[in-house]
Amino acid sequence: MKNVVDFLTGNLILNLAIIAWAAAQLLKLVVVLVTERRWDWQHILSSGGMPSSHSACVCACASSVGFLYGWGSPLFAIAAVMAVVVMYDAFNVRRETGEQAKILNYMMEHWAQMKPEEIFDKALKELIGHTPLQVFMGALLGIAIGWGGAYWLTR
Repeated sequence: MKNVVDFLTGNLILNLAIIAWAAAQLLKLVVVLVTERRWDWQHILSSGGMPSSHSACVCACASSVGFLYGWGSPLFAIAAVMAVVVMYDAFNVRRETGEQAKILNYMMEHWAQMKPEEIFDKALKELIGHTPLQVFMGALLGIAIGWGGAYWLTR
């Protein structure tokens, strides 16, 4: 087990969080391939989309902390609270930012007399936040990797 933990960071919980994030990012490529029938390598490092890599990362962290240190431990409480805050932000604040970007992009495209291309260099990023389903699926992925990885690597 020591070799597995030492591979990335030397910290099992951090490694599982990184693995969950990476798995979610790779799954985004697959989701785009299946739904849109095209490879879009931009999704490998982008935010937004299915599943939520933010949710996967924080849920892997929280679930592995809970598994390793106990579900009633102060460490799990801290990790769980942080996971809730990150997931709330993902589907509320960041999603609204994406909706505003859609409106602004529409205005820029249709406001010919203002010549928005002279004002703005590029379109705003609209895929910033997540739907509740995307956050939920990211959370499930993170919990599975966090709990499963902690169980497998500590037995």
